[in-house]
Amino acid sequence: MPEAVRRPSPQRAWYVSGPLAVLTVVLTVVAQIDRDIPQSDLLLIPIFFALFLITDATTLWTTSRRQGLNVTLNEVAIVLAFFFISPLTMVVLRCVERIAIGVYRREIPARLWFNVTLATSSAAFGYVVIRALGSVGTDVTPRTWLVLIAGVLAATHFGLVAVVLVLGLVEGNLSGSTVLRIAVPGFFVTCGNIMLGLAVLLLIDQTPWALTIIGALVVFGVFAYRSYSQFTEQHRKLSELYDLVRDLKGTVHDRALPDVLLRRVLALTHADWSTLWLPASSRHLEVLLSARHNANGLLDTVVTPAALRRRALETGESILLTGRAGDPALRELLPAAGPREVMIVPLFSGEVPIGTLEVAGERNRHAHFDSATVALMETVAAHAAVAVENSRLVDRLRYDAYHDGLTKLPNRRRITEALAESVTVNAPDEVVAVLLLRLERLHEVNESLGQVAGDRLVAEIAERLRAAAPPAALVGRAAGDEFVVTLRKPSVEAATQLATRLRDEIRGSVRIDDLTLVVDVAVGVAVYPDDSRGEFGHADKADRLLQRAKLACATARTSPSGVQRFHAGLESRVTRRLGLADDLRQALERDEIEVYFQPKVTLADRRLVGVECLARWEHPVLGTVSPEDFVAVAENTGQIGALTEAVLRAGLQRCRDWPDADDPLSIAVNISARLLDEPEFPAQVKALLEHYGVAAGRVTFEIGQPALTVENERPLPVLRRLRDLGVRISVDDFGVGASSFGYLRQLPIVELKVDRRFVQGMATDPGDLAVVRAAVMLARQFGLGAVAEGVESELALDLLTDMGCEIGQGFLFSRPLPYERLEAWYWAQTEVEATPSGEFRRLRAVP
Repeated sequence: MPEAVRRPSPQRAWYVSGPLAVLTVVLTVVAQIDRDIPQSDLLLIPIFFALFLITDATTLWTTSRRQGLNVTLNEVAIVLAFFFISPLTMVVLRCVERIAIGVYRREIPARLWFNVTLATSSAAFGYVVIRALGSVGTDVTPRTWLVLIAGVLAATHFGLVAVVLVLGLVEGNLSGSTVLRIAVPGFFVTCGNIMLGLAVLLLIDQTPWALTIIGALVVFGVFAYRSYSQFTEQHRKLSELYDLVRDLKGTVHDRALPDVLLRRVLALTHADWSTLWLPASSRHLEVLLSARHNANGLLDTVVTPAALRRRALETGESILLTGRAGDPALRELLPAAGPREVMIVPLFSGEVPIGTLEVAGERNRHAHFDSATVALMETVAAHAAVAVENSRLVDRLRYDAYHDGLTKLPNRRRITEALAESVTVNAPDEVVAVLLLRLERLHEVNESLGQVAGDRLVAEIAERLRAAAPPAALVGRAAGDEFVVTLRKPSVEAATQLATRLRDEIRGSVRIDDLTLVVDVAVGVAVYPDDSRGEFGHADKADRLLQRAKLACATARTSPSGVQRFHAGLESRVTRRLGLADDLRQALERDEIEVYFQPKVTLADRRLVGVECLARWEHPVLGTVSPEDFVAVAENTGQIGALTEAVLRAGLQRCRDWPDADDPLSIAVNISARLLDEPEFPAQVKALLEHYGVAAGRVTFEIGQPALTVENERPLPVLRRLRDLGVRISVDDFGVGASSFGYLRQLPIVELKVDRRFVQGMATDPGDLAVVRAAVMLARQFGLGAVAEGVESELALDLLTDMGCEIGQGFLFSRPLPYERLEAWYWAQTEVEATPSGEFRRLRAVP
């Protein structure tokens, strides 16, 4: 067990008690040398014995800021004893009195003899200090006061050192703050008691009859303070109980019930340990957790015997065991090295016990567990039981909400949430695989044999699937006849092989009563990421994966293998694109397509040289439509020209209206390969340039490399006409196409734009780094500009700069922004910098 949370070991106190006993003898001899025992000691022995007995037994217990404090009048008796009786008499009296107190309190031997040696050794040490300062004499003078004060303070601090030593051995290493919490309050109490003792001594010196008045005042003060202490303690317990109930209400949903409950119980009862036990049931695992005073976190350490815990659960009655109360037979069950005070209270759900709440080991040896504490704990247990039942009810509702009632497998909601979490975690060389298995002819079984037979068939298939699936897989039931298996695999091929194996192990014969059914299963496979299907936004990845796995499963039903991997050709145009065609047309007519602008920055001096114009569409019903989807719709429905014109118009307008005349804004617009087949496209561009009054050299058309292949030379005439207008031509997504270098040399292009996938991966993938480096070198060899998209880190920026790449764009500089935010970004993120060639605005800092 770690040192910080180890159990106390009272037996270690002997390591201090033994040396203290020897030291007591030595100090007593030193203090008594050349000093006779006066006959008056015989008369004073019963008086001081009674005085020590009363002051030790009468303890005032108070709490301040949750810190307990014992207040005794022991120093008053010590002041008087130092003045009136000899050292040997004092030591013997303290020894006998402490033994009597310990026997009455039933202290364990280790504690009893430590208290005896502590009292006697500190008294003897005080006498030695007084002897060193000179005898107190028989007159009460200011010098006598100082000598007595020094003796009592020396005895008190000697005892404090011994207490700290034994606590360090028993409890573990003590921190400085703990020692201060022990020493500072005790010092002030000691000083007050010394002053009171000196006042009593002065009164006795005047007349012994003053003792009657002093005694009456002491008795009255003790009873008054006890009443006040009881009142404040009740108020504290009510406040703690209120806080406990309030905090328990907040733990129903966050599962912090054990921690909150046990910590509050420790504060409420001043116990060393608190334990919550909830035995295992049909739907819940066993809970057995403990909290210890001044220890962080919950522990699996148990200090109360299991027999006592089970007895409380079986009888439904609270158990209280202290040094004075409780069944002796049950007390014998307590471990010898553990706490001697234990209280176990059962938790009830209605009339049925569901667990126990336990406390052990009072931190204050003068205040013990009693019937009032049991009643308080039973009140706490009633609230805790309600909280436990509410927490379990929430767990059951949560379980029912995420699991299928028939098979107990996760349902579609749980599967979707798990997929949504999985696709947000980027794991190299892995894909998130979704296998959707459809049970064939379940509808026929339900119609011919009844719903019960269909449920039995579904349950049997669920068991087979659960047994056949890998341990890391999430197996769920998405619909009546559909099951889903999702997990990470190295590749789509590995996922397809798993689908084939699962299908082989699941399909076959199933016996329902006297009928044997031949079961067949079709499996659809979809993975993320998968370049064959393109990308889609985070919000709909899980739903789209399930949708595409279902589409692949529908195709697998007619496939001889029964397994089908999703590819883009499977997705129906009716559901994927044509449904958006009319909406896109209306959006273009109503000017509802927004244009965002992403800055393009020179890497060497971080100067804004232009922006890329990007179309965005917020559908009134579907919400945000990804550009890949509506651009594909536009291409397939002949609306790509209107979409490109809308983007180009917006870009030219912002280019013309750009407020910084000293640093004009250039724009880049993506051009579909379909437009390069339209001879009238250059004339439309020329007309737009003249309408907005923008120079052609401030416009760049970006064309994807896959559209520029050796086999397709049709774009060349249109590209050359655009070049003749003065428009700049850029090859977009460079690195993913299959164009030859010779063919690229024939194109009228001015720059290569390296695809973001290689730029984003080059910091960790040597292959991507090699592709980017080769693309930049190729651009420089051909006299072309090099642009890197997807710059998202300072490391990528430094690598690109070292390669000689000139321009970059990406999230490191800015995300695509509406024009208003682009202006704000420009003025906020740039500052004027003077150069020999003039002034220009440079990025102040990369966000």
